[in-house]
Amino acid sequence: MATVGDFFWQRLHRWGVRIVFGYPGDGINGLLGALNRAEGKIRFIQVRHEEMAAFMASAYAKFTGEFGVCIATSGPGASHLVTGLYDARLDHMPVLAIAGQQARMALGGHYQQELDLLSMFKDVAGAYVQQASVPGQVRHLVDRAIRIAVGERRVTALIFPNDLQDLDYEEPPRKHGTVHSGVGYAEPKVMPYERELNRAAAVLNDGKKVAILVGAGALAATDEVIAVADRLGAGAAKALLGKAVLPDDLPWVTGSIGLLGTKPSWDMMNECDTLLMIGSGFPYSEFLPKEGAARGVQIDIEPGMLSLRYPMEVNLAGDSRETLRGLLPLLKQKPDGAWRATIAKNVAEWWRTLESRAMNPARPVNPQRVAWELSPRLPDRAIITSDSGSCANWYARDVKIRRGMRCSLSGGLASMGAAVPYAIAAKIAHPDRPVIALVGDGAMQMNNMAELITVAKYWREWSDPRWVVCVFNNQDLNQVTWEQRVLEGDPKLEASQTLPDVPYHKFAELIGLKGIFVDDPERVGAGWDEALAADRPVVLEVKTDPNVPPLPPHITLEQAKKFTSMLLKGDPDEANIIRRSAREVLSSVLPGWKD
Repeated sequence: MATVGDFFWQRLHRWGVRIVFGYPGDGINGLLGALNRAEGKIRFIQVRHEEMAAFMASAYAKFTGEFGVCIATSGPGASHLVTGLYDARLDHMPVLAIAGQQARMALGGHYQQELDLLSMFKDVAGAYVQQASVPGQVRHLVDRAIRIAVGERRVTALIFPNDLQDLDYEEPPRKHGTVHSGVGYAEPKVMPYERELNRAAAVLNDGKKVAILVGAGALAATDEVIAVADRLGAGAAKALLGKAVLPDDLPWVTGSIGLLGTKPSWDMMNECDTLLMIGSGFPYSEFLPKEGAARGVQIDIEPGMLSLRYPMEVNLAGDSRETLRGLLPLLKQKPDGAWRATIAKNVAEWWRTLESRAMNPARPVNPQRVAWELSPRLPDRAIITSDSGSCANWYARDVKIRRGMRCSLSGGLASMGAAVPYAIAAKIAHPDRPVIALVGDGAMQMNNMAELITVAKYWREWSDPRWVVCVFNNQDLNQVTWEQRVLEGDPKLEASQTLPDVPYHKFAELIGLKGIFVDDPERVGAGWDEALAADRPVVLEVKTDPNVPPLPPHITLEQAKKFTSMLLKGDPDEANIIRRSAREVLSSVLPGWKD
């Protein structure tokens, strides 16, 4: 006789689930016992912490286009999932979370590890969170949780009391008050009506200086975005989650936008007369055209994201690829004129600026150079992940993406500690593709070092062993340090910002991986070459300078004033800041300034 646990995994298998990320505990013993009896139909990936399991489920959804699944025990196991689930929630990824619970008889009795999981998950998995009560209920709970997760691109959660998991499974009886559900979901074709496409085309055809902004919602529409951009003679910027939409070798692609963005993106948005926004929830309105300065058209599958960052004249609710295909025949061919020529000139100058910045001397290694040296060495079909923090600046600006590559990070949540679990999930999903993670030392110390043990556990199963995590070791929580300096005018607070020095490459060697240490700028390229040629996963640790500023594309006079006032207050790294940072900060607002 099959148990509830047996039926549960059978049902997930029918829905196409083949991977589940998680960590065991007695609250899910019945489910894990049933998974063992499933004879390998669904693979359990054992992580070191439940938060990492949820991050991996989110990343698995990003890198496969399927939905991710994570599982944790009751109490603290379930609560540990929440941060990773919020990552999926804010980036619109379909993820199913499974959590154990104490026995039904004990609920409400202040029992050990009894948490109100329904309330706890209600926000992050608000689209659908339910706790099973009887065996016959499990069928429709699974079916609805998955269908809602996939159809609405949301997080859903199912909670299973531990005594229920081992009960004999029973189909719901054919009587009043029961639910009889089925398996299956086919993604619909979602397009605006023709009249709305015509309205959008009229706006875009009328524009003389069209700017495009693409996000993660356009990842499956690369060809369509290029065709529309060429038809309109437009330039295109990329939100951080849309970095892989367009290759960076196109002369009209201005790169990232926002705090981690480029000057060409800033200039284009300030000079355009028309904005086409495709599949992006880019949050910072101050980096878009001034309100009223440009006419706007937006395409998004979620109506709630339309006209949210900029007051759009035409809002097109639909799939990016299908909508662009419908829009393209209505667009008039614009000649490649002064607008595109200006954009291409700005982009070419910007790449030269980045190279110059990357090669500036530092103590000991300029962090920009680490990302700059990686770009020409990236293998075809590589998948790149980045953590949050100053390393994300170099990832956003300096890493050049080619067609066929994938990349992502924690976007809406911008959580520290996501790069390594993202990279593991990418390798689990695509064991034949090289994977590179860029991580700050703060995130490594927070939770990513432990997940190297997960890599050591599984890497021999990968058909391509190339998996590299590059640690920017600057002994500083660098992004926050610079935000304090430039945005607040405060010097570095050593008590909160200084990190202990950890030999990350040696830890890798202790667990059977390869460790490489670089503290010489002339060895950065060789370090990447060695890492990408290794016969096993690698931790490439680079000793980087914390006083190279992760500059935004545009520094206001007010920010420059706060920066100089910080120096007057006495920063502990004042001498190094003046040597390596003041020139770039002040010259951005005072072009004639010399150090």
